[in-house]
Amino acid sequence: MLSSIIFYSLDKAIRQYRKMAQANIDRAGVAITVDQWLVLQVIQEHDDLTQTGIAERVFKDQASVARMISLLLTRGLLVSEPSRNDGRRSRLRVTPTGLQTLAAVEPVVLNNRSVALRGISERELSVLKELLEQISANCSASS
Repeated sequence: MLSSIIFYSLDKAIRQYRKMAQANIDRAGVAITVDQWLVLQVIQEHDDLTQTGIAERVFKDQASVARMISLLLTRGLLVSEPSRNDGRRSRLRVTPTGLQTLAAVEPVVLNNRSVALRGISERELSVLKELLEQISANCSASS
């Protein structure tokens, strides 16, 4: 039975969280998807990453990230500037409008996390994180 498979339960939890998160962002009136927010947040935190680096951090393929970046540029949430050190590259920067969007989404994200983790102790979260890291390491080692 599928419900007895831990990876089924993990996927179900992630999908339910993303569904709730997007619904709450939409309800807050912020015109951004969870994935676009992730890309914007990663660029805000690490403005020197390549698209490959961004894709790795948000667990998306490069084509999807390229489409999201293009949309974020078009919407004025990002700007692309030539790199000072390498004329072949450009740096993505979050615009003031992008910063406003991140600020608008932040309380929604914090509330989403609070709702999702309700009734789970800090110790349980620590154990869960350790277990998930071990699963990830096991999978990385075998590929």
